[in-house]
Amino acid sequence: MFSLEANAWYKDFSASGLGNLFSTNITTPGLSLEDPYVHCTSNNSVCQVTTSMAEINSAATMMALLLSPKFDFRSTYWLLAGIAGVNPKFGTLGSVALSQYAVHVALQYEFDPREAPTNFTSGYFGFGTTGPGQYPTQLYGTEVMELNKDLRDAVAQFATNATLNDSPQALSYRNRYDRIDDYTAALKPPSVIACDTATSDVYYSGNRLSEGFEQYVTLITNGTGNYCMTAQEDNAILEVLLRMDIAQRADFSRVILMRTGADFDRPPPNVSLLQHVTQDAQNGLMISLDNIYNAGIEIVKGIVKNWDCTFKKGIAPSNYIGDIWGSLGGTPDFGPGRRALPPAEVEGSGARKRARRGDKHKLPRAINLESAEDAC
Repeated sequence: MFSLEANAWYKDFSASGLGNLFSTNITTPGLSLEDPYVHCTSNNSVCQVTTSMAEINSAATMMALLLSPKFDFRSTYWLLAGIAGVNPKFGTLGSVALSQYAVHVALQYEFDPREAPTNFTSGYFGFGTTGPGQYPTQLYGTEVMELNKDLRDAVAQFATNATLNDSPQALSYRNRYDRIDDYTAALKPPSVIACDTATSDVYYSGNRLSEGFEQYVTLITNGTGNYCMTAQEDNAILEVLLRMDIAQRADFSRVILMRTGADFDRPPPNVSLLQHVTQDAQNGLMISLDNIYNAGIEIVKGIVKNWDCTFKKGIAPSNYIGDIWGSLGGTPDFGPGRRALPPAEVEGSGARKRARRGDKHKLPRAINLESAEDAC
């Protein structure tokens, strides 16, 4: 999304065995003014683009890229990789989250909390409602994006092969969360986790906002999403990819969303929010940048290695994928009046099917890729 995240790939990619990421450098009208090139290996098997930060920049870059006549993205896998604020209930500094949902949490009414009713848990509540905890009745379409859970589970196996960076300084800060039972995940070393992102252009922090958005993610996904990472770009990028799938210029079932924890989204006990955000050194930034590459390169290598036997044809999703309107076909199992589907699969659009999800923050059960790897 921005230069520090891009540099995580640039500084170590040459050691990956996948080639020189700067063998081919392509520009096209409409890319980021700060990063106006797509960098590719000599055989074009791996490319990298930096969108610039926040929703407007990222959407503009992605739309320009996907409409460019210089590229054919119909079989491309997209790894959206960036740093984030991490929810201490699910992860810690340096944790790597692979997501099934991206939720546009800022797409709500907002009151200054000092003027909100006393029974409001935060200043945010859904469009068309009268308070927090009610499902929005006025929809824009980008509220929830659901990705291919089977693809996420497959690449999680690759990511867990990574040695994730940690530091004594990050350990020292995360140990401050030891007084709250719900925060046991914050005390553990970085790991790969399965949970979801919350998109907002606003860099938010604090218990009330984070708890409010956590509750909203649960609400709008009908109890199946678990908020663990903040984001500024995810729903914007995913909306572009969804529209380009409809235009037959991309495949939304080939999108992977990965975030790494650079800081905590709320302060530890007995630390003020201002001190947490502006004064204390959480020491998560550098390890989160390192772990973008450490986990991400394992995913990239896994896809390239298993291309002919597994990834060329794609991994068909067993869950619904797409937006809240069902724009790609099938019926979302979230939305006004929807409930999580029963365990039995229901026929979707083409190969796309839906099934009820389980406990999302735990790593998925392994998918058997051994036969595919042997065939390669």
